[in-house]
Amino acid sequence: MKPHASQPIGLFDSGVGGLTVARAISHLLPLETLIYFGDTAHMPYGERSTEHIILYSTRIAEFLVERGAKMLVIACNSASAVAFDVLREKYKGKLDVVGVIVPVVNYLLEHDFHKIGIIGTKATISSQQHEKRLKLAKPNQAVAAVPTPLLAAMVEEGFINNDISRSVINAYLSDKSLQHIDAIVLACTHYPLIKNDIEQFYKHQVAVIDTTEIVAEAVKQSLQKTHLLTKQREAPDRFFVSEYTDAFEKTARLFYGEAVQIEEVDLWNETA
Repeated sequence: MKPHASQPIGLFDSGVGGLTVARAISHLLPLETLIYFGDTAHMPYGERSTEHIILYSTRIAEFLVERGAKMLVIACNSASAVAFDVLREKYKGKLDVVGVIVPVVNYLLEHDFHKIGIIGTKATISSQQHEKRLKLAKPNQAVAAVPTPLLAAMVEEGFINNDISRSVINAYLSDKSLQHIDAIVLACTHYPLIKNDIEQFYKHQVAVIDTTEIVAEAVKQSLQKTHLLTKQREAPDRFFVSEYTDAFEKTARLFYGEAVQIEEVDLWNETA
């Protein structure tokens, strides 16, 4: 059966980071219903193998589709880097799959940046997906990609807009390869929460690319193209995790901007 406009948008991430994407989509498309899954049992994906990320992503996608998702949003850079093509092929002709890398690369190609910096998890940076896609379309594009693995954990612990966050950010962004950039991509869905600190580091002289807003616009365009934009809100948003903790609920409020009711589902031992 083809998806219907009244069905929800399915999103997933390894944890809470994808809630920044959910928030951006909710703000841009307030009539849409969201169903979100955070794989807290296996977070962070940035430290996982390619095989495991694909395994987790495929099972979560199935869970979301089983619950009526009309499209899939991979709200995770690590999963988008290694599982996007797999899921796009799996659901080809059935429903659209939007990741957080391709829309950002398309955005960068629309602008004439001299040198682009990219920061993200080890998995995202080592995949070289941003560079490969950029250079495929623009071979001479200068790109500097630097893994910044401590930033996600720092944000989840609530260290934002303070001396600790600024110290860690300064240490990473002082990397020599990031000199002379005129744009920097926040290639992790945690990083929008420290966007202000990063802008201050560059004294607002470098374009800081918040990928969540770009992805939200890509979701809107996909729904318009497939005639799946809803005209009225059908149901409340739902938020699932593979392993519940009180800390996650507290952090979720920080990332989503408001309190959310979380349901725990163990996909890896689920028999229902």
